Amino acid sequence: MKRIAIFTGSSPGTDPGFSDLAAEVGRELAARGIGVVYGGGRAGLMGALADGAREAGGEVIGVIPRSMVDREWAHDGITELHVCETMHQRKAIMAEKADAFLALPGGLGTLEEIFEVWTWRQLRFHRKPVGFLNAGGFWSPLLNALDSIAASGFLSALALGDIVVEQELPAALEALAIKAQPDQQPPLPAAGQIAGKTGQPAT
Repeated sequence: MKRIAIFTGSSPGTDPGFSDLAAEVGRELAARGIGVVYGGGRAGLMGALADGAREAGGEVIGVIPRSMVDREWAHDGITELHVCETMHQRKAIMAEKADAFLALPGGLGTLEEIFEVWTWRQLRFHRKPVGFLNAGGFWSPLLNALDSIAASGFLSALALGDIVVEQELPAALEALAIKAQPDQQPPLPAAGQIAGKTGQPAT
């Protein structure tokens, strides 16, 4: 994997450990020679991620809508900053540039982004692995809710089992690399088995 798209919050959250985690992920990816693709922001966990990676000499590629640049939300110290017009374009560009996707702590935007690329993988719009870094059990309530959704018949066991969930970054990277192999691709779901959004990358 040359680059990983990291979805995370534009706010710092209530626990200083969240920013420490994001910065450490950036540093660790840089140390491994893995580029970061992210939402291009300078604040919150997004900023901590980018700063950590850049301070360690890593590649950081940001993708951000023009309206956010106009509000001065963009990071001006990263390797590349791609300015687009819409959120749909932002997600499509990030998906194109990344080899895998990983969610760190975040809110609605993070959830929307990771669920969309997960759905795209299930529908074979791409074959790139998707995961949650469940540091400190942050994502555990969500994962429990997904188990309940699966038990209700709205999410297949295959789809649920296809995501990577790890508490530590090295384990997450190893699992994502395994999921990226051709023999680890999820089967195309039959009619009636598709759950979640069905949008595909913008062209």
